[in-house]
Amino acid sequence: MSPLIDLIEITKDYGRFRALDNVSLQINSGITGLLGPNGAGKTTLIKVLLGLVRTTRGSGRLLQYKLGRQNREIRAHVGYMPEDDCYLHGMTGVDCVQFVAQLSRFPAVEALRRAHEILDFCGLAQERYRTVETYSTGMRQKLRFAQAIVHDPPVLILDEPTSGLDPEERQVMLNRIRVLARDHGKAVLLCTHILPDVQSISDAVVILARGKVQVADSLAELNRPTMPSLEVRLLGVADRFVEAIRARGIDIEVRTTGGLLLKGEPDQLAPEVWKAANTLGVAVRSMTPSRNSLEEIFLNAVRGASQ
Repeated sequence: MSPLIDLIEITKDYGRFRALDNVSLQINSGITGLLGPNGAGKTTLIKVLLGLVRTTRGSGRLLQYKLGRQNREIRAHVGYMPEDDCYLHGMTGVDCVQFVAQLSRFPAVEALRRAHEILDFCGLAQERYRTVETYSTGMRQKLRFAQAIVHDPPVLILDEPTSGLDPEERQVMLNRIRVLARDHGKAVLLCTHILPDVQSISDAVVILARGKVQVADSLAELNRPTMPSLEVRLLGVADRFVEAIRARGIDIEVRTTGGLLLKGEPDQLAPEVWKAANTLGVAVRSMTPSRNSLEEIFLNAVRGASQ
């Protein structure tokens, strides 16, 4: 399948400052996490995709539409959730969502019906009849999400969608995004600073730093360690267990976090772990195949860009 977003050597200069530097990128269906430190070029990239800024050079395509030439068609097929508030004072929540639906050429009655349907999905109950100025940060976040999806776009660009949400609401929001991608076939570009959010729901990751793409790969591939290994956590002191594992000819490392890293194929190591634990009467709290840390991948990408 051809990529939904295809960028070729996109460069954007603001005077002498280069915000994007020869960005070539392909984004497919599913959820793609867009990461980067402040000033990395994420916001500029989003504006380029939406046709809000002109590129200095380069070309690209979103769906079948050309960037810079078919911007109106692109915006009609994209749902954008900005990080900052975007509402008209004095309007209720349902009025705001209905208004956005009407801007997408839905008749007034159908726009109102869709507004109520989407607000139900987003978890805004009676609050929808209050003016938006009275909303909490979390309520405004749900409202912006509803405005982004009310016209049923095939592509969603979500900028910090879980910012300001409590832990429970954050998980609910992530589940909504997951449902839209998995059950409704939407392509989602998730721009966030919250790495665990990307780790929990993304299919692929793009890391920008200093205007350049430092990493672009599937999350499964990025998580795969160079050498297969098994992470084990025990209850209590692990000294005797470590000695027993080494006696079996297995390379084991004690981590500063308190966990144990056994090097080798997890399927072959697991039986040895259970045997040693049973012999010594040690309780195994967890045992999982190791994976690369997304935080470590992110930090390495940022450091590499600054060298």
